[in-house]
Formats: sequence, C-alpha cells, structure tokens
Amino acid sequence: MKKVQYNTAYIVRIAFISALGGYLFGFDFAVIAGALPFLKIQFGFDEVQEGFATASLALGCMLGCIIAGSISDRFGRKKGLLLAASIFFISSLCMAFSNSSALFVFSRFAAGIGVGMASVLSPMYIAEIAPATIRGRMVAINQLTIVIGIFVTNLVNYSLRNVGEDAWRWMVGLGAVPSALFLIGVLWLPESPRWLVKAQMFDRAKAILNKIGYPENEILSTVTQIRNSVNTDTRIDYGAIFRKAVWPAVMVGIVLAVFQQLCGINVVFNYTSSIFESVGFTQDDQLKQTVFIGLVNMIFTLIAMWQVDKLGRKPLMLFGSLGLTVLYVISALLLQSRSATASWTLLAAIGVYAMTLAPVTWVLIAEVFPNKVRAAATSIAVLALWLSYAVLTFTFPILSKNMGTYTPFYIYSVICLLGALFVWMRVKETKGKSLEDMDAVYAGH
Repeated sequence: MKKVQYNTAYIVRIAFISALGGYLFGFDFAVIAGALPFLKIQFGFDEVQEGFATASLALGCMLGCIIAGSISDRFGRKKGLLLAASIFFISSLCMAFSNSSALFVFSRFAAGIGVGMASVLSPMYIAEIAPATIRGRMVAINQLTIVIGIFVTNLVNYSLRNVGEDAWRWMVGLGAVPSALFLIGVLWLPESPRWLVKAQMFDRAKAILNKIGYPENEILSTVTQIRNSVNTDTRIDYGAIFRKAVWPAVMVGIVLAVFQQLCGINVVFNYTSSIFESVGFTQDDQLKQTVFIGLVNMIFTLIAMWQVDKLGRKPLMLFGSLGLTVLYVISALLLQSRSATASWTLLAAIGVYAMTLAPVTWVLIAEVFPNKVRAAATSIAVLALWLSYAVLTFTFPILSKNMGTYTPFYIYSVICLLGALFVWMRVKETKGKSLEDMDAVYAGH
C-alpha cells in the first residue's frame, strides 16, 4: 500500500499557530511563580489569598471551557480561537495596571477565560486538521508551546527580579505580546474541515483536505466518513455525552484530565518559591530554580513528541504514573529532612511528567471522543481539568502551612498509583487510529 505524502510543512505551520494558545497557557501558568513574591509584598497576601490568586486563573479557565464548546460548535473553531486571543490580550494589560488585589485577581480570572478557551480549541483544532499518522506529534506541539511559554516566562521573570517592587507588572503585562501574535496568526488559519462538513460546507472542506495533502481519491471518501460520524446540528448537546454509546470514551477522557492535574506536579511549577524556601534557598536561587524547571520541562517534552507516535499513548501514561509515584515519595522524604537534594528529585519528576502525562493526556483528550460529541466532551474534560487545577493550587499553600511542605507529595504519590491502575485497566491504545475510528476503539469498553 502506497504511503501518503501529506503537506507536512503546511500542517506544522497550522499546528504551531494554533498552539500559540498553549503558549498563553504556559505564560500565565508560569508568570505567577515569579510574580507571587512581589504580589505578597504589594498586596499583603496570606496563604488563603495566595492560593486564591493562583487558582483564579483556573476558575476563569472553567468558564472559558464552557464558552469554547458552544462557540466552536456554532461558529467554528477559528472564531473561537480569535475570541480567546482577544480576551487574553486585554486581560494581560489589565493585570499589569491593577491598583488593587481585587482588580488583579479579576483580571487573572478574565485571562483564564481566554486560556480555557484555547486549552479546549487548540488541541481539538489540531487533531481535526492533522492526519492520523502524525496526529500525536501535531497535538503534542500544543504541549510544546505550553512548556516553551513556561521556560521563556521563567527566564523573563528571572531577568526582571531586580527591577524593583513593580517587577510583577512587567512580568504579567508582557503577556500582551504573545497574545497579539496569536491573534494575528489565527487570522491566517483555515477552518477545521470536520467542522465545515458538520456545517454542510462540503466544497470548502474538500479544498482544505486537498491543501493538507489528501490524495484526490481519498478526499471524497474522507468527507463521506466524516459526514457519517458527525451530527449536522451545530448546536452543542451536552446531554449526548451521557449516552451509552459514547460515555465510556467520555469517562476515560474526563478521568485522565483530572488525573493530569491531581497528580500534583503543577504545585512545583506554581509554588517553586515556597517549596525551595522550605529547604533554605534564597529568593534569587528560587527564581533560578524556575528556569531549570522550565528547561527540563521543554527538553523532555521534545522527547515525548518524538516518541508519542512510536511507543504509543498507553505505555507512556503508565511509565509517567509509576515514575511520579516513586519520585514523590523520595522528594517528600528529602523535603521532610530539609535536604536541598530535593531539588534534583523534583526536577526528575518534572522530566517524567513532561515526557508522559503532560503531552499524552492532551493527545488523548483531543482524539478519544467520537466526532458527534467531540466539542461537548472536550469542553467537559478540560473543564474537569481546570477544576482539578484550581483545587490543587488552592489547597497546596494551606496544606503546606498546616502539615509541612513535604506532606502533599505523599498524597500525590498515592494519586499517581491510583492513576496508573486506571490507565492499565481502562485506557485503550489510539496510536494510528483515525478520529472516525474512535467509536469502534471504545465501543463496549
């Protein structure tokens, strides 16, 4: 059978532009770690206020997920991405010019709406554009831009550490730059051919499939296959996700989304300063650790992109779950004894997460849902992800203050072990399957 040569350069360009939404996620995710020490001085945050200021992004993301599903099903994936970029651009400037903690938290909440929309639409859009043979790598680009956003933001935070008490304003305000680039880039993107088929715009869908590189004899069959798998009603139907035929796949996606957050790694990203302060690091060293974390995160994400379409999704998820289980126990013991060596084991945990749970979860969320409920199911799964992130980031400072910085890591190790059991028992391999095949992959699962 002759191997199809797709227009890979065109697909990669589309994926990177769409994945700038992931960069915004990485930016706002990382910027709070650098800004918090200054915000605590500026606004006098206690541990509850610190947790709420961090978690407010996730609360906005939850609203963004709901908006994204409705807009993308009714008006298209492209218009949803345009709205996400616009919201983030405005909210970044509002955060920078905040003169009260209430305005800052509200602006961060608004930024979360844009990030939440992008976190649903970017991987879903890429999955709908990319052919099955390269879909894993293309969707993983979204995770790559997230980690690039984290790394670049950590570098910028470190370089701004001596600017003065207003350093946090520069840190958060610079988010306007990537959001403006995202907004301009999305204007160039084509609409998703699967959404166009759903909206009965068949000629436009065929033209885009042709530009992607589908052979002439496959375009018609692909459009027919998509038509048979989608609901032509463009109104989103959340009730459909609970139907017996699709619920097994939806349940898997939701549980994986929750697990990706409750596995605990994001407290290392968001509370780097607090964690390393507990083992005696200076503020300068704390910010330096964020740079190391961002670098390790980026390197291991590149490894994941190389392997996700070779090793498959399930083996990587199992390795990540079990690896984090062990590393968390070691890290908790080292933090409990106030050993600076804990920084190395936590860096190792970042590497394992970046190579496994971080990108592969997004790949699975983007591909396991049947076409007829993809927008609704993706919105619900990512909504659950952000709710879990809010719970995680809100509770860590409180747990840390009352039970010691090390105790949460024992809890996260148990969650990772349970996650490994779920992946082993419930997750099926989706490597190389077309999106239209997912009904059969998870039928009767």
